[in-house]
Amino acid sequence: MKPTFLDFEQPIAELEAKIEELRFVQDDSALDISEEIRRLQKKSQTLTRDIYAKLNAWQVSQVARHPQRPYTLDYVQGLLPISSNCTATAPMRTMPRSSAAWPASMANRSW
Repeated sequence: MKPTFLDFEQPIAELEAKIEELRFVQDDSALDISEEIRRLQKKSQTLTRDIYAKLNAWQVSQVARHPQRPYTLDYVQGLLPISSNCTATAPMRTMPRSSAAWPASMANRSW
């Protein structure tokens, strides 16, 4: 997915585009411009740090609502293993009752 840049991130976007262009040129030519790419990457990191250090309240809000920012469900799916017997469509009586699957207060209940 191509990154989406906010309006205040345009200098970063231009620098990143230049870096990508140089990488493409380096792949097609015999010239070694890796040092220039490294220099631009460092400049991009510095520019990003400087821009984000001076954000106003509206820009912070824009970053918080960025379209490519992960949602809660993205984190939950990464944290919890999804198994077929723990879905919302499965009846409660078919769910495991082991102490590892249930808190101690619920493990000994009869359903």
